[in-house]
Amino acid sequence: MPSKQLQGRAIQPLRITPTIGCVMTGLIADAQAQVTRARSEAAEFRYKYGYEITPDALARRMANINQVYTQRAAMRPLGISMIVIGMDPEYGPQCFKLDPAGYFVGFHATAAGQKQQEAMNHLEKKWKKLNSGRGADDAVSAGKSLSRSEVIEMAIEAISTVHATDFKPGEVEVGVVSLGDDEDPKTRGQWRVMPEDEVERYLLAYAEKD
Repeated sequence: MPSKQLQGRAIQPLRITPTIGCVMTGLIADAQAQVTRARSEAAEFRYKYGYEITPDALARRMANINQVYTQRAAMRPLGISMIVIGMDPEYGPQCFKLDPAGYFVGFHATAAGQKQQEAMNHLEKKWKKLNSGRGADDAVSAGKSLSRSEVIEMAIEAISTVHATDFKPGEVEVGVVSLGDDEDPKTRGQWRVMPEDEVERYLLAYAEKD
């Protein structure tokens, strides 16, 4: 889940629970308020039920809260778009996008913010080419065919292509949660933001592919 910093309009990938993180685009103050509320909802869920909230349950809850903001006279809709990713113990990796109106939907790959549609078109084309061109027929199997490194490089390629820019390590932030075999067992299944030296390795790998 890479993000490109935009002055006053973006916030870095953030952890909500040990296995769920998010990235948002829009007004920073609203994004910070949304993250605080999401963490509160996740903590309340764990206190009430005794286990961590799942990504789909958190996305549904935050979407319901967003919808309330659109119908109360003393409130205004939050000026943000939120992408939640996390690890579900039963279904594995999950990704959801929420909008200020309270609509949320799951994706295999998605984008938000400036040039959102161009990025999503790029990801869709890449996905269709997976599994020898059969990615559109079975999107789930196509996603499982990707290694952790390939997923990260695909995301970097999407953001670099639509912005027509070769980014430096300090200009791109990458949040990741996975069960890949090539990661540290201590962080496996945990949400984390990559340090710059790790981001640099993926940027170099993408550059060398060109």
